[in-house]
Amino acid sequence: MRSARAVFRRDFTKFVRSPLMITMIFIFPLIIMIIFGNTMGSTLTHLPVGLAQEDPSAARSTLYTRVLSAMQEKNLYSIIIYTNEKAAKAALADGRIYAAVIFQGSEKKDETVRLYLDTSQYAIPGVLESGIQGEIRGVDPQAAVFISRIYGNIKYFQFFGVAVIVLAIFMSTLLGGGTAIIHDRETGILEGYFVTPVKRSRIIMGLIASGTLKAFLSGCFILAMGVLLAGVVIRSLETLSSALLVILLISVGLTSFVVSFAIRFSNQTLYHSAISFFNLLLFLTSGALYPTEGMPWWLVWISWINPETYSLHALRCILLKGQGLGYVTFDLLVLSLLTLAAIAAGILAYPTDLEFTLEQ
Repeated sequence: MRSARAVFRRDFTKFVRSPLMITMIFIFPLIIMIIFGNTMGSTLTHLPVGLAQEDPSAARSTLYTRVLSAMQEKNLYSIIIYTNEKAAKAALADGRIYAAVIFQGSEKKDETVRLYLDTSQYAIPGVLESGIQGEIRGVDPQAAVFISRIYGNIKYFQFFGVAVIVLAIFMSTLLGGGTAIIHDRETGILEGYFVTPVKRSRIIMGLIASGTLKAFLSGCFILAMGVLLAGVVIRSLETLSSALLVILLISVGLTSFVVSFAIRFSNQTLYHSAISFFNLLLFLTSGALYPTEGMPWWLVWISWINPETYSLHALRCILLKGQGLGYVTFDLLVLSLLTLAAIAAGILAYPTDLEFTLEQ
């Protein structure tokens, strides 16, 4: 029993003297609970909806005016008025609005309202369809509503299947990139680089290149599985090439982030605890499981600086909407800038001597 107590005392003392480990065990699960509870099933509000009329030269009909007034009173909608139907549809295609409501602009009793919905999102199309129909029928029970789901009936399996591509890339970099770095540090391989003329930047670039290739292959595999199992449709060779290019950029970006993060650790236990937390944090706030419009403002801020948010948006535009790279230029720009920042952070964090950046 004395030997058992000695082992217990040594192990528990080591735990008590590690603030990061205490944080991982007690604080991070609480944070994850708060984040998960605020990202799933929250109330959707201020969803951008465009209103226009078929004939822009005609005066607004009574139906248009009353429906507009009713929608403005609800916090579900963020109303944007467009001068014509073409402008509203263009905004819908660009992703600036989630629905376009087109009125005829006449006083006919059988006036038909056309409702165009962006169905590439989860939950949002159904909420807007029932909500907008309710507003129209509340004003005129006899009004005809023609509904067009511009991207078809996308199932949640497809919506989530695209997100798994990003998750697979992150998991690949976590295990194949970060863990390998710490293993090399534990076995003395990284220290061996100090006696060579190899520059820090070359070492980091080599680690990122290796991790990127593994992550890219993982992403391609999950893309293939998404086509076979989740029903993700590859519409053309351009769609496939665009998706592969985005997957490659995501692989470079996430690998750069993981490498710059892992280079600071010398203990695999601490590293896996920390990176697992970041994996959950980034995945949950990216809109992978539920639209970011339902999150509280402080989580929305995190989603704005989350590289997975832009990764998912780009992939969903290409794979679910069938759009080209021109529609995701901003996403690619943000990912490129974050990648360069992560590479620079990795180079600066790489140790210049045998001292570990973070002691176990």
